[in-house]
Amino acid sequence: MDGEKMIDIDVLAIVGPTASGKTAISIKLAKLLNGEIINGDSMQVYKGLDIGTAKITHSEMEGIPHHLLDIKEPTEPFSVAEYQQLVREKIAEIQTRGKLPILVGGTGLYVQSVLYDFQFTEDRVDETIRNAYYEQLKQLGPEVMHAKLALIDPQSAAVIHPNNTRRVVRALEIAEHSDTTKSAETQNQGHEAMYRHVILGLQMDREILYERINLRVNRMIEQGLVDEAKDLWNQEIKNVQAVQAIGYKEIYAYLANQISLEEAIDQIKQNSRRYAKRQLTYFRNKLPIKWIEPDLSMEEILPIINQDMQESAH
Repeated sequence: MDGEKMIDIDVLAIVGPTASGKTAISIKLAKLLNGEIINGDSMQVYKGLDIGTAKITHSEMEGIPHHLLDIKEPTEPFSVAEYQQLVREKIAEIQTRGKLPILVGGTGLYVQSVLYDFQFTEDRVDETIRNAYYEQLKQLGPEVMHAKLALIDPQSAAVIHPNNTRRVVRALEIAEHSDTTKSAETQNQGHEAMYRHVILGLQMDREILYERINLRVNRMIEQGLVDEAKDLWNQEIKNVQAVQAIGYKEIYAYLANQISLEEAIDQIKQNSRRYAKRQLTYFRNKLPIKWIEPDLSMEEILPIINQDMQESAH
């Protein structure tokens, strides 16, 4: 098949909940369509977080170039605004090589921010206000800060997890520093497409997905997730954005003697299943996705991409 001539789009995106099979299908499509893959997962940007984020291995890449993996130290912050800028630059670079950029991941807001006209106000920072909120966070804890956000910006509080303290503080800061809220700021943007694109979403029966998640967590433990988390722990990498990721925060609780290893593993499975549910809710509410079964053949997927592109062109 001459994949390069079969579709005429700027960007292909492949999304889906954790453990839905994005990696395998993205490699097949990249080979067929002369593509290069861009990471669309907010935690795979971090070095040293490999097993717990299910980061693709070198052998799994099968020679397909992958971008924006391992670009940050675990101690560094990373924002959706920075991600948006990096990916758009990478898309342009890949296109100059005559290749198709394929954005693959499960972080819905990150993918949406690239494909649509999101504008962020990262420059609007008041360090005094921010530091005061972090001081409050230290004294009062994440639940109280999240409750505070719920009072002044309930829409943001509904989609930001209490443990995502960086985003909670950011939303509080925007609400205090300006005459708007984080939710109002993003409400009227993100509707205009920046590229001619198609978004494929992987879906399957929920019970099958949950079983796949449980099996994946067991496999992560076998591959050495505990040792990977312990390495980060021993480097004193704590209380940073990176190790709030599912898989690491639970093993950290085990390393701190707060729970047993068995409890940590059960919590990873439960939190991963809950995260998958939140991912699906976001994808269905925010993005125009063509849903497909992950076991479809390439011959079945290509007409779906073409049809979606033709429909959106009219």
